[in-house]
Amino acid sequence: MADYCRRNSEHLGPWEPARPLDYYGRHFWIRQLRAAQEEFHAGQSLRTVLRLREGEVHPGAPPSHSASQPIIGVANLSQIVRGAFQSAVIGYSLDEAMVGRGYMAEALGRVLQYAFEDLRLHRVMAAYRPENDRSSAVLERLGFVKEGFARDYLFIDGAWRDHVLTSLIRTDHTEVDARGPRGTASMRSVQSRP
Repeated sequence: MADYCRRNSEHLGPWEPARPLDYYGRHFWIRQLRAAQEEFHAGQSLRTVLRLREGEVHPGAPPSHSASQPIIGVANLSQIVRGAFQSAVIGYSLDEAMVGRGYMAEALGRVLQYAFEDLRLHRVMAAYRPENDRSSAVLERLGFVKEGFARDYLFIDGAWRDHVLTSLIRTDHTEVDARGPRGTASMRSVQSRP
């Protein structure tokens, strides 16, 4: 994760909040990954990383000492709320060298499938800066609907930034209990890459 963040610091900087000084270090990510495991087991979030398939090559990543592929992106569900809301927020980022290849649509499609079918959430929300055409396009492709515009929504890249608010909602309208809706989700499918 530290390598992914360092490699993409300029690319992701305009879209992310200010980071602590130790953000690019190993110890920061050990703490973050432990916290992510705890949140997952508590049903509060799902943090995933994207890697290339066996045989695919990342054009800009340095050689790794590990046999595994470098991380090329993240796709997360956070702020999972149960009860009457049954919702989560989806967040994501992708390595600059991988943009435009369909990886993010595939990854988000799988995370959404997990959100609706396994977690049985009713709503998944996403927000993006109005000038972020790529985020707008991938969310629209996945079926997200624009619901509003939030002025000065998040402090990003040194200033309060406006965001477009979107969501994708389950379409089966099943009963909801404290554990989640009963029934199966109905959503647009995303074709996996061969």
